[in-house]
Amino acid sequence: MQDAENSRARSVHQTNAEHPEDGLYPVPARRTASFLRTLIEASLIAVVAAVVIAPFAAIALAIAGFRLPFPRIFDRVVMVTLLGALLLFAHRLRLVDFLRQGFRTNRADVRRVFDGLGLAAAAVTILFGLASFAGGTIKGADILPSVFGYFAAAMLIAVIEEGFFRAFLLAGMESELGSSAGLLGSSAIFALIHVIRSPAHFYLVQFEPLAGANILIAYGERVLQIGAAPALLGFFLLGVVLGEAFVFTRRVHCSVGMHLGFILGAKTWRRAVAGPVPRWLAGGASVPLVAAPATWGISAVVVVVLFLWLAPSSTAR
Repeated sequence: MQDAENSRARSVHQTNAEHPEDGLYPVPARRTASFLRTLIEASLIAVVAAVVIAPFAAIALAIAGFRLPFPRIFDRVVMVTLLGALLLFAHRLRLVDFLRQGFRTNRADVRRVFDGLGLAAAAVTILFGLASFAGGTIKGADILPSVFGYFAAAMLIAVIEEGFFRAFLLAGMESELGSSAGLLGSSAIFALIHVIRSPAHFYLVQFEPLAGANILIAYGERVLQIGAAPALLGFFLLGVVLGEAFVFTRRVHCSVGMHLGFILGAKTWRRAVAGPVPRWLAGGASVPLVAAPATWGISAVVVVVLFLWLAPSSTAR
């Protein structure tokens, strides 16, 4: 009996190593390095590089005639340096393996994009209905133009963020921490990254080598402010919703569809909803909907819907 179990274990390990897309686990069977340790190293390198490079980039842009607030420049520089660091450590992070698995597509996966989009649209429609019931004015003529106007940019953001936060980050954290811890951890990072924005918009008129470091301090102060808590909670719950879809399907397609729908809903809300909408529904002015208790409740409902819808098919596989 023991020999049979050992033989079966070796067979499963070989299946995962040779054909990870058909094995029991969606990640490579052999670990070359700690994912989390490597990710922390890459992130620190990216941040330090951004602190050094951003002031030079700001002055260069100013000389070229572009007037851009330094926090925005710093954010873009961080994105570039983080991409460079991830590519530098791509082998140790199994970046290509995770992305290939997350974006592997068949006909059922394509349908799940539309399923996710429909689920997000239903959730947003409920919020619009609540706004109307609460006394707000819904400008129906602005809804379709807003959806079509933001669609391309929203789709690009959804694909990039789901590729990073779900196909790469969640799958990588899962490989070391398990599904539950990976889901919660990646959702917390998703929330932090979406909330840490410098509250001050200032411009560099001369070279200031410590400007990048000052932005990092401002980021930390913003996260610690009590006013950031509703947005942090809202983005965390959104990360759980999108992450749950990935955990059950092992693909990003459903979460991409939902992410697209949520972005379009938030953008459309700004243009199509007016009047005295209560704060429990509208959320904070800087982060509409996401920071609202009504959206938190809708997120909890979507989590249950995803579990009832996707868990059975995930178990069947």
